[in-house]
Amino acid sequence: MLTCGIDEAGRGPVIGPLVICGVCADESAEESLKALNVKDSKLLTPKQREHLFEKIKKVVQKYDIIIVEPREIDRVVLSKEKTDNLNWLEARKSVEIINKLKPEAVILDCPSTNPKAYNDYVNELIKTKSKLVCEHKADAKYPVVAAASILAKVTRDREIKKLEAKYGKIGSGYPSDPVTKEFLRKNFNKCPEIFRHSWTTFKKAKEGAGQSKLEDF
Repeated sequence: MLTCGIDEAGRGPVIGPLVICGVCADESAEESLKALNVKDSKLLTPKQREHLFEKIKKVVQKYDIIIVEPREIDRVVLSKEKTDNLNWLEARKSVEIINKLKPEAVILDCPSTNPKAYNDYVNELIKTKSKLVCEHKADAKYPVVAAASILAKVTRDREIKKLEAKYGKIGSGYPSDPVTKEFLRKNFNKCPEIFRHSWTTFKKAKEGAGQSKLEDF
């Protein structure tokens, strides 16, 4: 049976994209993933993730990676539609992966506090006859989901490196990162396309800059 594990990287950052990945593996490939000691990407160092990236792609049957840019994230976060929020956006992107890869079973690392509602939403949209499992922290339990988390994380890290090559050191992109905060303060209006404008961190940086200008008078 071909099982697809789906996970993401980059839901929380104020800078850069959200990356969603689906990895398909049969029983034999799953054993290979276990032999590689594949685990939740958060439990691995950047070097370990990079090392596993190509190995995972070689042992699994197929995979798909979707990069969601900040502009699209802002559009759904700021939307007044009930089915437009970050969770439903991730669900719809996961459906794109499922419909493309056509697995017999799918294991989703659920971002919602209501796994059943999330599961039902995905079920309504998929065009394939795939059995769904929707769980919190699935990347810690299922090797195929852990593999997806690694591919997603390495892809996002590479996207961040591309931004740093163009704009300079930006840190992790997470609001709590002092390097990210400083970069945001200095650059929020210089390269607006890389920021998530709907994030409170971005709004505060913009408001702070406006207040500083008023104080100059």
